[in-house]
Amino acid sequence: QVPLKESGGDSVQTGGSLTLSCSTSEYALRALSMGWFRQVPGRIPEGVAAIDPDGTTYYLDEVKNRFSISKDKTKNNLNLHMAGLRPEDTSVYHCTADYRPSGLSQLGGVEAVLHFGYSGQGTRVTVTS
Repeated sequence: QVPLKESGGDSVQTGGSLTLSCSTSEYALRALSMGWFRQVPGRIPEGVAAIDPDGTTYYLDEVKNRFSISKDKTKNNLNLHMAGLRPEDTSVYHCTADYRPSGLSQLGGVEAVLHFGYSGQGTRVTVTS
């Protein structure tokens, strides 16, 4: 099992910032491809950001230059810093992980997170206009 526990979701105004954190294990941060996907109830999920063990990052086009995924190895956290938030970013954000020894570049990039085997319960982000 891979522990994944999200936190940091909140309600913010358009243009605001939030940092989501995913508490996980040292093993996950070191050896697994990890990422975030979001899902609005009743709609299909979408991959938002991902990072390979070697640090290669992938982003959904509409969040590029606004969101940043990173690892905090001192706290065993996977973080997602979100800036310039828009109402369309409103969703439940899930941390996810799996073993992909060759990375995600040949597996569809950020969309590959939708096929990962481990996910957390999610944290809710609401962006008000």
